[in-house]
Amino acid sequence: MMYVEKSFLGCLIKAGYLIQSTVIRPEYLQETRHQILMKRMIELNQAGKPIDFILLTTIPELKMIGGISYLNELESCAEIEKFDELEDVIIEDWKEREKQNILQIASINDWEIHTVIEKLNEISEVKLDDCTSLSEALVDLYESPWNDPEPMHSVSTGIRHLDALTGGFQKGEVTTIAARPSMGKTDVMLHFAKIAGWSGFLPLIFSLEMPEKLITKRLIASTGGFNRAKLRNPKRLLMEKQKAKWADILGKLSKTNIQIFDKSGQTIPEMRAKIRKMLHLYPDKKPIVFIDYLTLIRTTDSFGGNSHLQVTEISKNLKMMAKEFDIPVICLAQLNRSVETRGDKRPTMSDIRESGSIEQDADVILLLYREQYYNRLSMNDTLEMIVGKNRNGPVGSISVKYNMYTGKIEEIQKEESTMQKASVI
Repeated sequence: MMYVEKSFLGCLIKAGYLIQSTVIRPEYLQETRHQILMKRMIELNQAGKPIDFILLTTIPELKMIGGISYLNELESCAEIEKFDELEDVIIEDWKEREKQNILQIASINDWEIHTVIEKLNEISEVKLDDCTSLSEALVDLYESPWNDPEPMHSVSTGIRHLDALTGGFQKGEVTTIAARPSMGKTDVMLHFAKIAGWSGFLPLIFSLEMPEKLITKRLIASTGGFNRAKLRNPKRLLMEKQKAKWADILGKLSKTNIQIFDKSGQTIPEMRAKIRKMLHLYPDKKPIVFIDYLTLIRTTDSFGGNSHLQVTEISKNLKMMAKEFDIPVICLAQLNRSVETRGDKRPTMSDIRESGSIEQDADVILLLYREQYYNRLSMNDTLEMIVGKNRNGPVGSISVKYNMYTGKIEEIQKEESTMQKASVI
């Protein structure tokens, strides 16, 4: 384990940018001097200074950790191509140590069994391997219609008029999609992810609320035009003609190469680490990141329970992540309830929860509105996409067809009914 930690720190010295995306915290390391050195690296990074050999020779604890000769030794151990493996080994070793500590403390203090289980589960949740390839998920569902049910350069949006307004999803930019719950924002996100995948990009979905199985079923429903309710028991509820095209739908979806990460409470550093892994696994594909949704992202600092500061930190880090990897990042956000009190319930940017920092950091803000959401008897099946902010272009509004039962998004062909007047900011 000593060599693993040395190699890990050597990588940070040799490639200082890795400190921004690693999920390893100083306390995960076993050696005290390694913990001290990593803490100093984090402090330097937070101060906007580079992590390099020269700067590390100036830290106050240099002699305590072994001097310049030990820094040289660490750097010589660096194996940057194995950085992800080193992280995994360190995390697993830390988990085992923590589990033993918990069991020991529990024994001394006579903890109740449910408390022990809760603490052990918290340790187990620290992981990087929660990815499920959509292709793998589809294989698991292949027999569903016949089996009893068991007890997620610019990228086109797939909507021509929206592309005309925004230019599609741009590298290094953050797009925020905001709406009230059940308005259709997850279906819009999945539509964008499928279009990106079929266009040759690598969609990475960080689903912090919905498990992978539900995301996968939503993708199948919207692609095949299946009522989502029928996928609870496809064997009994799907018609034979729907079952006949099941394999084709799954085959079409598998070509998106969508990757779904569904662990709850993920942090930005965890996401960065997973993006980096996907870059290694798919070197020929450019990632596009989708996050559902913003306020479920966990921060490493509690900010004293101040939600505004938490959202500000998350929003800033999302922008940094988009720029660091030079990829589009699309993040969903909730609207507050104030929109419900108005006569015209079309949302504005100020309706976004903790909107200040989101308005500032996002490059594009899409606000969703459906008449049927407020009036179930309405025959209007359109979903309005309001471009409330567009840093590099006009704002405006377009409408698409939306099927609330299948989640399918379709472009309205008549140009005059889809494009409303756009104004330039």
